[in-house]
Amino acid sequence: MEPRIQYAKTADGVSIAFWTLGQGMPLVQMPALPWSHMQLEWQNPDQRRWYERVAEKRKLVRYDGRGSGLSDRNVADYSVDAHILDLEAVVERLGVQRFALLGGFTGAPVAIAYAARHPEAVSHLALWCPWARPRGARAHALQALLEGDWELFLETVANAAFGWWAAEQAHLHAGYMRESVTAEAGRAILSALVQFDVATVLTQVRSPTLILHRRQTPTLGAEGAEVAKGLASRIPDARLALLEGASVAPWVGDEEAVLAAIDEFLGEGEKTGAGAEPPAAGAFRTVLFTDIEGSTALTQRLGDAKARAVLREHERITREALKAHGGAEVKTMGDGFMASFSSATRALECAIAMQRAFATHNEAAQEPMKVRVGLNAGEPIAEDEDLFGTAVILAARIAAKAEGGEILASDVVRQLVAGKGFLFSDRGDVALRGFEDPVRLYEVRWRESE
Repeated sequence: MEPRIQYAKTADGVSIAFWTLGQGMPLVQMPALPWSHMQLEWQNPDQRRWYERVAEKRKLVRYDGRGSGLSDRNVADYSVDAHILDLEAVVERLGVQRFALLGGFTGAPVAIAYAARHPEAVSHLALWCPWARPRGARAHALQALLEGDWELFLETVANAAFGWWAAEQAHLHAGYMRESVTAEAGRAILSALVQFDVATVLTQVRSPTLILHRRQTPTLGAEGAEVAKGLASRIPDARLALLEGASVAPWVGDEEAVLAAIDEFLGEGEKTGAGAEPPAAGAFRTVLFTDIEGSTALTQRLGDAKARAVLREHERITREALKAHGGAEVKTMGDGFMASFSSATRALECAIAMQRAFATHNEAAQEPMKVRVGLNAGEPIAEDEDLFGTAVILAARIAAKAEGGEILASDVVRQLVAGKGFLFSDRGDVALRGFEDPVRLYEVRWRESE
């Protein structure tokens, strides 16, 4: 079955088409600029087989870059920063906090730049036939051809990508490239591409990195193997896998060797949650729940589209606070979040930061958000990337007792942060559904005036 096409909106207003395939920890495969058309790729048996194989052990995320495929084509900005906005929009739309990133060939500079800027988000970085800056006679020759005969340029690039021995496959791929992008947009993207230079940020990449290259594959400027070796020597904690073959398309030639290298590289991280700290059995955690007060009535009053816009803002504020305070998003329930912290202090600081951010948002918002927050601490059961048990249920019940704009915490949380400067107001013993004995609750005073 063909994956369902979805859309994400970038910070500069561009609609980016994407799909997901498979289950498990996410791997985002970036487009090879400017050639991207997810729908046509799925219709190609070789590419479809590649995607299905990659998605066997994980959730594969694939998107069309700006100006190509099913994404918005009427775009002016094709800089590295602009392409990074595409990736940011997709992972934000999916609610992904940490993921592996695969950048191939012309998409590699964008992947490198993103990983350098967001080390907390990229658990593993895989680079296929990469380069950091286009240089040399080959790059200048392609630029000259690009400015002249577009059709000849497509055929030349396709043959170079697949190898001149695969003329029929190359000719079919040239047709795919023709459908991926208009000549005008293609020239604009490629003209920007030859200006990309991320060599200065290579040493800033902190994610474990795998550089894959086929020995006989050229790049934009020098023999590919030498370029790959140079990148591996400059990116900290990078490993190099030199494979046999000449095609820049990983699904052409010995694709099993490529898949095996990727599986081996990602395997360790996927066993522990894509590089995140694995939840230890019985580990003591502080569990935080958020919930938008009156979300059902909000949807009925505003309609699905406008209500969804409000929920997206709630998601953005919550995730920014979690990221800033070391919180791990466990799951989202549409109008609320469940998160966990190894520190009760960080959990309370995060809750306060959330409520202050919501209050700031509400000052100018047409639809204010009244968000309830509840916290409890204990030893939840970790299973299948989720948390279960009495400690979790109690945190959810506490959040349900809060009013919009309030933070309620259990006595366990209050005692854990004693002497840390937090202000509490005793709400007394409260009967909670599912618990025989009343539970002592405390309101966390978060407003500056308090």
